[in-house]
Amino acid sequence: MLISKMNPAELTIDQITRVVFGDGKYTDDGTANGDCIFVFGGSYLSRAVKAVELFKNGRAPYILFTGGDKFGQIHPPEAIVLQNEARRLGVPNESILIETQSNHTKENILCSLTVLDRAIGLENINRLLLVSSPGHMRRCLLMLKTFMPLWYQYVWCPDDRVIGQANNWWQDDQEVIRVRAELHKVIIGVKGKYFVDDEVELDR
Repeated sequence: MLISKMNPAELTIDQITRVVFGDGKYTDDGTANGDCIFVFGGSYLSRAVKAVELFKNGRAPYILFTGGDKFGQIHPPEAIVLQNEARRLGVPNESILIETQSNHTKENILCSLTVLDRAIGLENINRLLLVSSPGHMRRCLLMLKTFMPLWYQYVWCPDDRVIGQANNWWQDDQEVIRVRAELHKVIIGVKGKYFVDDEVELDR
């Protein structure tokens, strides 16, 4: 079913999971390398830890940390916090790229285009390894497909949190609120033409 045709009130837990977390099509299996590890902005150090793990395993030569100050509410900017953690964990400065102007997911992508172009060249990128929270998958991918070059490939490498995974989010009240809010963002985003529509197989 196209996301634009969905009514969130009619979706089951399994269907919500497929819409928000994906069906595994893009999920990392440990085999595909990339040209850069793209880390979406956020205050979770687990994202930096995951990115460093990928980097140290030789999966990509660069890590790009994104995220600004949330309209002046956060200091230092999210990308700087994540960068500092990566440095602490042993990633050399020359392998780290940062984008500190963005305030939300869409801007993470838009503001990163210039950073990537200057550092690597957009034309030299074929695949990005994506790091964020597990339940951020669908919205991130739809935005990337809307605003990034069409030939890019993506591998989803979510951080390794215990709660908030596709197999347990409904067991925690706060995660239920978070995932249902994300579901609405995905559906409203498609219907409002903020990013492209997508077909999701809801039933198997």
